[in-house]
Amino acid sequence: MNDDAQPVRHEYHSRGAAVSPNDAHLLTSQCYAVVLAGGRGSRLHNLTDWRAKPAVPFAGKLKIIDFPLSNCVNSGIRRIAVLTQYKSQSLIRHIERGWSFLSPSLGEFIDIAPAQQQLGESWYAGTADAVYQNLHLVRDSGARHVLILAGDHVYKMNYAAMLADHVRAGADATVACIEVPIAQARHFGIITVDAQARVRDFIEKPSRAQPMADGSEQVLASMGIYVFDIDFLCEQLARDASDPASSHDFGKDLLPRLVAGHRVLAHRFADSCVNMVGERPYWRDVGTVDAYWEANMDLTTVQPELNLYDDHWPVISLQPQLPPAKFVFDDDSRRGVAVASLVSSGCIVSGATVRRSILFAKVRVGEHSVIEDSLVLPDVVVGRHVILRKVVVDKRCMLPDGFCAGVDPQQDRARFHVTEGGVTLITPAMLAALGEGPVPGADEESGFGALTP
Repeated sequence: MNDDAQPVRHEYHSRGAAVSPNDAHLLTSQCYAVVLAGGRGSRLHNLTDWRAKPAVPFAGKLKIIDFPLSNCVNSGIRRIAVLTQYKSQSLIRHIERGWSFLSPSLGEFIDIAPAQQQLGESWYAGTADAVYQNLHLVRDSGARHVLILAGDHVYKMNYAAMLADHVRAGADATVACIEVPIAQARHFGIITVDAQARVRDFIEKPSRAQPMADGSEQVLASMGIYVFDIDFLCEQLARDASDPASSHDFGKDLLPRLVAGHRVLAHRFADSCVNMVGERPYWRDVGTVDAYWEANMDLTTVQPELNLYDDHWPVISLQPQLPPAKFVFDDDSRRGVAVASLVSSGCIVSGATVRRSILFAKVRVGEHSVIEDSLVLPDVVVGRHVILRKVVVDKRCMLPDGFCAGVDPQQDRARFHVTEGGVTLITPAMLAALGEGPVPGADEESGFGALTP
């Protein structure tokens, strides 16, 4: 052993002490994560008619909630609360069945906390109120630090780096931020910082914003990710709850007030991002149908911006036991083929063509059908001679023989939801309203056999 070597210290202070990489485990073991997963995500239109936004399927075999939860586990944070509210049953089921590998005997767990009117007769009034109504979970965790996360963004981040920044700077609160074009400022909480990365101003969704001091046309935007020392957070949430003028939201009320009298630190996402695209960190708010379609479609390209093939930072999810994807028939008149596409387990492509698309689990595609630039969510049955172009088909839709969408925009607008970007969204309720018949029963020639429901 080198004479100059020093033993690793397993102590740290929450106000200004330097934190070595060796202490990362200690930091994360003293952290409790709270994931805000109660939002409807109304900009996703009918995709959230019966599920919360964090429960929306993504990338063929995942759900959006899997990204913040995977970030927690990969970062070493294994004590987590997920706060739910809007139509949460499918989200709760997914977490219970897909994340049960955590070991309570080792102090690892996910608390699922539906809105329960803990402190009165109202549901969650805002993000700060959601945490305030669950402070008993935060206190019972025995943690020193609390990590607040949104449950509806797609990104890969090492939260341990943000925790280290928070402790090293002796901050009262730390806000993760990312550079976005100034034209998008109205969608975010916008941050102004000084040379020491201290937040000097925090304005939620301004109609106009000033660009960063470096002269670029970028602004610093809050990612909705915050770190607090637990005692400080409890004190500030109680103060906010007693303010009748507050809307009880972190971005609108709590953070702007803290900036004036407390030490609020800005943590640059580039310093903790696990998925970099060149010099640019990958983060997506898939809050609209167009953004959702685009983020998924990127995964079909030769070099997607989001790397799902990283063994060192896996995105964990519920993995049902399904057979491999199957492609049947290889005749000139009917050939089962998929090109530049993601095809999930349990799918059968029977004499059909799939291009630049994602088939989620257990999708059946009948012969002579063509699917291009589309997302087909789980358990969809596509009949024969169907054409889909730039379409999102929601779970459990049954598309009859000869069905077409994405071919005639005017016709699609009369039947379905068509976005500004030209994406057609189809749901089972829309099909039922049209009186569309079910897919004809399966037979041996279809390639589905008895597998079609």
